[in-house]
Amino acid sequence: MLERRHRLTSSAGFSAATRRGRRAGTRTLVVHLTAERPQTIAAADLDPRVGFVVSRAVGGSVVRTRVKRRLRHLVRERVGWLPAGAVLVVRALPSSAAASSVALGRDLDAALSRVGIAPPAAITAEVGITGGSPVVGPSEASR
Repeated sequence: MLERRHRLTSSAGFSAATRRGRRAGTRTLVVHLTAERPQTIAAADLDPRVGFVVSRAVGGSVVRTRVKRRLRHLVRERVGWLPAGAVLVVRALPSSAAASSVALGRDLDAALSRVGIAPPAAITAEVGITGGSPVVGPSEASR
């Protein structure tokens, strides 16, 4: 579950991210990111916030809930990548209903990289994300 301090619940936050933020889309989702915090959120509160939009076009209530749960789980693992004070809105497209969690994760990573959010270097090296060349992890480098 996404921690309470990272949940975006205000309409001002959703509006700020979707209207003034950077946007990137994939086959299953669209992300909107802004580093500007709306005036309704305290300036001292620098935790990144994340909100989700899953419309009826995605499917019935059971399908929408499943998609939201999957997206929350995926974003929870990536919320540390967001800069302090960032507002991220993840909008699910109808094709997200049939997508696996792995496909949603790939699309989320691709969309985040397009708006300028990349995984930390340690995570990149750990999972072997490179420009096509193999990565040597810390344990393999010392051998």
